[in-house]
Amino acid sequence: MNTRRKQGGITLLGFIIVAGVAGFFVFIGIKLFPMYSEYYSVKSALKGLAAEPGVGNYPPGRIQELFFRRLNISYSSHVKKEHVKIQRVGEAWQMDVTYEVREPLVANLDAVGRFHATQLLSGSGADPN
Repeated sequence: MNTRRKQGGITLLGFIIVAGVAGFFVFIGIKLFPMYSEYYSVKSALKGLAAEPGVGNYPPGRIQELFFRRLNISYSSHVKKEHVKIQRVGEAWQMDVTYEVREPLVANLDAVGRFHATQLLSGSGADPN
């Protein structure tokens, strides 16, 4: 009746492999998070601009100025004026923001993110009450 209990667990080599894979995904997440954070700042700025009362009656230059003021607050640096298009759609303005972010990962490998956001800016905006 000599029974041995088997030990369960992970070997040192297994632990190093699991830690390496987890570390790789954390590294990728840290590199990609600022790109997506900036994209959500752009979407938030567009929604805030759409809620502005009377924004549909503003000239395109004023709309663009208000948009970039909102972006400057969130430290967005990849969106430039040439990435923004404003066009008239009926009684409202449609604002399209299309841009690309290239983030270096390792050596000659880059992560590229292409982002597009659009928002209809009507003449009424939000209800001031």
